[in-house]
Amino acid sequence: MNFGQAIASGFSHYVTFSGRAFRSEYWLWVLFTVIGGLVTITLDTTFFGYELGSAASPLNSIFDLITILPSLALAARRLHDIDRTAWWLLIALTGIGAILLIVWFCFKGTPGPNRYGPNPLPA
Repeated sequence: MNFGQAIASGFSHYVTFSGRAFRSEYWLWVLFTVIGGLVTITLDTTFFGYELGSAASPLNSIFDLITILPSLALAARRLHDIDRTAWWLLIALTGIGAILLIVWFCFKGTPGPNRYGPNPLPA
């Protein structure tokens, strides 16, 4: 999966919390959200005079609102690929649990079908 396909997949499965997502799909989406966030922060700083760390900037807030649901759905599908329930996303609320999630997101998905569906990678 290339960068454009990962973005298209993220938006086409906007709120699909079922199924599985492989590593490249997830990490390319994360790259897109990081780059998009940096671009919108730069535009807000340049055109609207917002300083880093100040109140919510308009373009970055809009970008965050547009990408929050696809990001959650993709994270849930990524957990499904390693045969874990999406409820594990709540561990990120502890702060240190985010480290565990990052490690799990780096794991290779379970081979073959699991309880969340068939393997998304072509055989």
